[in-house]
Amino acid sequence: MLGANYFMLSILIPTYNYNVYPLVENLVRRAVKSDIIFEIICIDDGSKSKLNPDNKNINSLAQCKFIERQTNKGRTETRQELAERAQYNWLLFLDADVMPKNDAFLTQYISLINEPYKAVFGGIAYSKSSYSKNNALRYTFGSKREVVDAKKRNAHPYRVICSANFMMQKSLFLKTNASILENTYGLDYVFGVKLKSQHIHILHVDNEVYHLGIDDNADYLNKTKKALQTLLQLYTTNQINNSEIRLIKAYNKLQFFGLSSLYGKLIGFLNKAIESHLLNSKSPNLFVFDLYRLGYFCRIKSNT
Repeated sequence: MLGANYFMLSILIPTYNYNVYPLVENLVRRAVKSDIIFEIICIDDGSKSKLNPDNKNINSLAQCKFIERQTNKGRTETRQELAERAQYNWLLFLDADVMPKNDAFLTQYISLINEPYKAVFGGIAYSKSSYSKNNALRYTFGSKREVVDAKKRNAHPYRVICSANFMMQKSLFLKTNASILENTYGLDYVFGVKLKSQHIHILHVDNEVYHLGIDDNADYLNKTKKALQTLLQLYTTNQINNSEIRLIKAYNKLQFFGLSSLYGKLIGFLNKAIESHLLNSKSPNLFVFDLYRLGYFCRIKSNT
């Protein structure tokens, strides 16, 4: 195998109202130590944040660039622009609010460049120090549902797609991402489906990043509703494979027995009590959260 210095990697970070400088500085240290050819590009998506003066310090780091966009175009378009600006054939996408868990984070990705995969997903992790009662819903959901070891993810490679931390060939990403027209929350659903439909050979590895910027309970509940609205749009336009998404499978069963509308109304009657639990519990019950999400989906589907 060629020496590490032959590998070239573009690290791309879409940013919105977040201080991404610590992450970039961490990655620069790792890249220099690993003796790889790299670049890091960050684009702030028109947040006009008070944190951006700190982010501009990224431009003083070797092979790094911070771009402050004046208009908001959404995550999908920001990623597309990042990929178009990238000069290398392998892209490593990271969310702004993450931090590598392992010392060998970059070298583990680099070691897979010559393997027969076009995309590699590293996974996500949660630190107990990030928990608070105010973010208990997002923390509990993330730590219990998103933290899945690579062996289990590889058993169903397109089901658990975490776009906060993945490496992909540039040409494939540009093609796949360009086919996703929406700029809204919850598009990891369709990203996995697009890869599956193209029969892309992907690999999941245990190369996690810690998720640091955990939404508070009210924000996450609102984002959940937006994600379900996105899911409904994908479902009604036949852009998703029903068998890959458990909520859709549950909805289809209710629909088969003519119970989807009734179920949505029943959960709607209980909404105030359920939301109180989800917003205020130190350890929210994820089964109750599942019932809530399914009920919301049933109601918005009935209204279409």
